[in-house]
Amino acid sequence: METTKTPAPADAETPEDVTVADKPVDLVKEDPAEIDEAAETAAEADGADETDSVEERDGGVGAAAGAIVASALGTVALSGSWISRVAAERENLVNQLDLSAGADNNEKIAALYSSPWHATALVNGVLATIALLVAVFVLARPAFGSPGRTLPTWVRSVAWAAVALAVLGILLFALMYFDVLLPVPTAPAQPAG
Repeated sequence: METTKTPAPADAETPEDVTVADKPVDLVKEDPAEIDEAAETAAEADGADETDSVEERDGGVGAAAGAIVASALGTVALSGSWISRVAAERENLVNQLDLSAGADNNEKIAALYSSPWHATALVNGVLATIALLVAVFVLARPAFGSPGRTLPTWVRSVAWAAVALAVLGILLFALMYFDVLLPVPTAPAQPAG
């Protein structure tokens, strides 16, 4: 009786095909020290990835805070702030004290309306400029940091929104300060006599 050995199927996994941590391992000649070393190498690679992601998250916190602050400053510059209200009231009081009894109506309007209006516009313009500078810094910072570092999408979106709010605030400041948006009213001329 003749016996022949049937060959193993081609797709069956042989000990030479088994890999651990992307390195072939011969199961017949197993050495526990080599397996432990491969496991340690894989653990160190995973730890390095975690460190990189922690560094990226830490850098993103400052950028996120800057974007939110810039957006808030841009909103305050558009809606007005307590500081601008105090500056306007102060300017109004100073001008009331400086007005002489014989001042004409146009001088009174300029002193009591135009100067406080300009003070409000100036404070709001300063806030809008600060918002623009912070937002541009947040957007430009990754270019000067470590290579490959980018901002999360939502941080970029908030920073760009802050840029838009700040530019609009600066535009409104200019229109208010130079009396283009709402010109200073003038008193009608009084007839002589």
